[in-house]
Amino acid sequence: MLRRAFLFAVVLAGASPVDGLFAQAPAKSSPTPTVAAPQPSTTPTTRSLIDSMDAADLKEAIQLLKSNYIKPETLNETELSRAAFEGVLTRLGRGVILLSNANPQSAEPAAALYGEVLDGHVGYLRLGALNKANLDALDATLQNFATKKVDAVVLDFRASGATNDFAIAAEFAKRFCPKDKLLFTLRKSTAKQERAFTSERDPAYQGLIVLLADGDTAGAAEAVAGAIRIYDKAVLIGQQTAGQAVEYSDLKLPSGKVLRVAVGEAVLPEGNQLFPGGLKPDVPVEMAAVEKREVFQVSKEKGMTPFVTEASRPHLNEAALISGRNPELEAMEAAQRRKTAAEKGGVHDVVLERALDLVTSIAVLQKK
Repeated sequence: MLRRAFLFAVVLAGASPVDGLFAQAPAKSSPTPTVAAPQPSTTPTTRSLIDSMDAADLKEAIQLLKSNYIKPETLNETELSRAAFEGVLTRLGRGVILLSNANPQSAEPAAALYGEVLDGHVGYLRLGALNKANLDALDATLQNFATKKVDAVVLDFRASGATNDFAIAAEFAKRFCPKDKLLFTLRKSTAKQERAFTSERDPAYQGLIVLLADGDTAGAAEAVAGAIRIYDKAVLIGQQTAGQAVEYSDLKLPSGKVLRVAVGEAVLPEGNQLFPGGLKPDVPVEMAAVEKREVFQVSKEKGMTPFVTEASRPHLNEAALISGRNPELEAMEAAQRRKTAAEKGGVHDVVLERALDLVTSIAVLQKK
């Protein structure tokens, strides 16, 4: 484990662990002229061609279609308006969402906060939904961590979906960010309004923090993770976040459909924007969404430890040969008989594993 941790630290530092192993003096050779390889011509995309058209081109293009297209009835004003609106939705992405009704059903219930101590000293916190219930659970869990001499915390935002409540989200950030610091600003373009969220309290935890995030990390959770990343110099591991750190307003259409429009965006200190690019990880680690959800579901009963540690695997030895047994084969057959998919396939939370490796690596380097 220490060797793997040390190698991981070297990789993070930007050096190759094998640098110098195969170093040798470069062989002398006569210079050879270099000839630039011909660059393949690139065909412009439809999007780039449309972007290059000015107002006169666009107007003329529509008129030419109406006059020459084989089925002019498909280019009536309603169809053209639909096409134009569809194009707007495509271009604005998560900035505008069309809903079938004013009260869309939530696909999943709000995820609860989950906490656990790993390796005897690393506090793992899966924050879940950023709401009042989970904030209270966070305070209780942090107090529990303090009694167990936790010296590093992994904050997992991979179950923290979009929310419009930036005020309660700021309370989560205050538990980890220094006092009197700007956390983020909510900017609204319509009335040029700005609402700044600042921490007015001392953090409940001060120490090493590692952040986990992915494409399911959305909304105010992105602003919280971004603020903690800045002030605690926390390493972000996982995948790029959703880029949805916005405040929405639901605007009703005559048919009853709803146009959900981004009317405000969260901006980090020094003007760092989160919409639409999101947060990019310092250490990219891919993990399938289905495996992540499976781990999160099973961990509610079994904890996260089974998904970040490998059980000792039995090996073939002399005693087994004498008795005519093969412990490796027996272990594999037993694993196949287990009920849960996690136990069958040996599913691991590779993102959390990388975070624990980082914590261990830093501890090793600090002792040198």
